[in-house]
Amino acid sequence: MEKPNVIKDKSYQFAVEITRLYKTLQVQNEYVLSKQLVRAGTSIGANVEEATAAQNGKDFYSKMAIASKEAREARYWLRLLKDSKINEKIDFAGTLKKSEELINLLTAIVKKTDSKK
Repeated sequence: MEKPNVIKDKSYQFAVEITRLYKTLQVQNEYVLSKQLVRAGTSIGANVEEATAAQNGKDFYSKMAIASKEAREARYWLRLLKDSKINEKIDFAGTLKKSEELINLLTAIVKKTDSKK
């Protein structure tokens, strides 16, 4: 059994939530922003997953740095969707909060890893 990994678990759950949000937006014929969001939101966990199998510290740092950038991009698309009021029935606040948590975790990981170089 694999030991718990907070960033891996949170990024995966975030990807699930983003995928569900994407499906909701697609049903409502929102295709452009939702596609950008699902790409960035699912990329976070994919890069974290790759980092767990990194060949070395530099590879780990690179994958986590990409995940951090993707988390920021996902936050951008979430904010844009929220503020453009494309769908006022969707409450983006919880998902935005989760994106902030991911950004904070990933930033800490990247800074800690960078200081070891």
